[in-house]
Amino acid sequence: MKKIPFLFIFTFFTLVGIVDVQAQPGGGGPGGGGDPNDPVPITGVEWLLIAGAGFGAKKLYDKKQQKK
Repeated sequence: MKKIPFLFIFTFFTLVGIVDVQAQPGGGGPGGGGDPNDPVPITGVEWLLIAGAGFGAKKLYDKKQQKK
């Protein structure tokens, strides 16, 4: 019985999210204006990927040091 309201709410917010998604404005890519040499800023996702890679490397290093 609790599945139906959850499923309805989940579906509603998923559809609203899909409709709300918008593309980035035209930039240096194909068909867009602007300078193709403009640098792309590092966003939050890239920082999370960098931090995750660093954390994973540290964990591997620590594990390797324990085996010695």
